Amino acid sequence: MKKSDRLLSIIFLSIIGLVVLGLFFNVNWSQKSSAGYLRGNVAVVDIKGVIVSAEKIAGRINKLRLNPSIKGMIIRIDSPGGGSAAFQELYTEVKRVRESGIPVVASIASVGASGGYYVALGASKIVANPASVTGSIGVIIDFPVAVELMEKIGITMQTVKSGEYKDAGSPYREFTRKDEAYLETLVQDIYNQFVNTIEIERKIDKNELLKISDGRIFTGSQALEYGLIDTLGTFEDAVLMIGEMAGISERPKLVFPQKQTMTLFDILFTDIEEVFSLFASIPTLSYLWR
Repeated sequence: MKKSDRLLSIIFLSIIGLVVLGLFFNVNWSQKSSAGYLRGNVAVVDIKGVIVSAEKIAGRINKLRLNPSIKGMIIRIDSPGGGSAAFQELYTEVKRVRESGIPVVASIASVGASGGYYVALGASKIVANPASVTGSIGVIIDFPVAVELMEKIGITMQTVKSGEYKDAGSPYREFTRKDEAYLETLVQDIYNQFVNTIEIERKIDKNELLKISDGRIFTGSQALEYGLIDTLGTFEDAVLMIGEMAGISERPKLVFPQKQTMTLFDILFTDIEEVFSLFASIPTLSYLWR
């Protein structure tokens, strides 16, 4: 073995060894967590990436709403959406904060599309960067169909079901026109819920709203023209706006998630169930821009 090859092998084995040690001896790394919060009067809640489950973020919002020291909240959004139920839950929690008398500003950074836009509807005001991406009002459902692949490798799946549509969207059988018509009714119902929420929250005429609710995306500037947001601005603009809305004379003290130590195992495998759920074979209704 060459000397250079031996050196590479040693380096590789050393890295593997460090990973193993981290897993078994709890090497600590500093990460943000929702376990606690620093002192301040305006809370910042991040909605980032594709969201499949709303449980943790919704719980965080609810705890902050009940904190008497919190005078305002900023929902900082950088998300293309995710599960329709998850974002409806987040919208409801944000709206609950607003209705409790605590002003809420939604700040769209790079992306606040589909579900990312849906959650913003619960806020008192929506601020977006002019070059941000928002809109994508619509619903999508997709799933793999592996019938031909299974036939090629000689595998069949036997299914016993109680009704014709019990396995609609199964990857183990052909997707029929009747299946498509059935799932379209679900998509249309969730879509109508999205549009109705925009109509109520943004007070946009339904006929005009339907013209732009075809899944297309908009820049922040275009969204302002259509009435989907209130103003253009940065996160700092959102901070100044929430301070004024909350009656805070000086620049608000922002409340971010408090840091706590996490093991290497936690870093590698936190929320791994959400990652796997993105690749699940079952049909999933999503407010998601792709």
